[in-house]
Amino acid sequence: MTKSSHTHTVGILSLGLIGGSFAKAFVRGGYTVYAYDVARSILHEALNDGITGELNDKTIGACELIVLAGYPEVCERWLKAHASLIAPDTLVIDTAGVKRSLCKTCAHIAASHTWTFIGCHPMAGTQFSGYRHSRASMFVNAPLVVCLPEVQTHHSHEELLNRLRTLLEPCGFASFTCATPDFHDEQIAYTSQLAHVVSNAYVKSPAAQAHKGFSAGSYKDLTRVARLNAAMWTELFLDNADNLSHEIETLIQNLQAYKDALDAGDATMLQALLAEGDRLKKEAEAR
Repeated sequence: MTKSSHTHTVGILSLGLIGGSFAKAFVRGGYTVYAYDVARSILHEALNDGITGELNDKTIGACELIVLAGYPEVCERWLKAHASLIAPDTLVIDTAGVKRSLCKTCAHIAASHTWTFIGCHPMAGTQFSGYRHSRASMFVNAPLVVCLPEVQTHHSHEELLNRLRTLLEPCGFASFTCATPDFHDEQIAYTSQLAHVVSNAYVKSPAAQAHKGFSAGSYKDLTRVARLNAAMWTELFLDNADNLSHEIETLIQNLQAYKDALDAGDATMLQALLAEGDRLKKEAEAR
């Protein structure tokens, strides 16, 4: 990505994997970047990597965009405590993996101010966490899910989306997909959260401890996200418990069908189940 021809000022709360990647992308784009992290050592590291200074009571008002990249509860507390310091017309976004509860709380905070909150979820990351695993290219060619305000603000959705695209240009997102918080959480329970549960449960087989020499791409793909930040994912799972529980129940029922066919030695049923999965995968990829 090349440096932007316009200088913008952004603030970032929390310099973990995602917040750190935003910070590095904005620095590479030539932006003025203020950031805050509870770990002073991480903030010092980010200063050495080119951010301008600390996001605090003196610098919040200079930001055109504020990225809340901490845990949902941390983001909500910070926004409530600093809402009056945010400049008019500033865009405030989050990066959390759940949207219903957080968007409701943040929209309520924003309602008495002239800045705008937009729920966002970058579809990018790794199985590793922390600033040292962040990188400026993390979001290049990745999708961004956007939950625009449900209550109409003094700006149209088109205006907000265009401004968001402009401010996030250094990140290199390939697409901006608009969704309601409800639909986001339904989909993310399947596409992300269930994958982490399955991967994490899959490696609990005793066979996992002897897999070396017997595993290749399929094992690596299925177990990549078994490594995770347990505290963070616990909060995200519980914030979306209804949708995730439904997806787990659906998976259990589907797995039971395969087990029943195996236990019965029913080749016809097993082949039909496998063919159905192959067909549905092709249909989903063709959409």
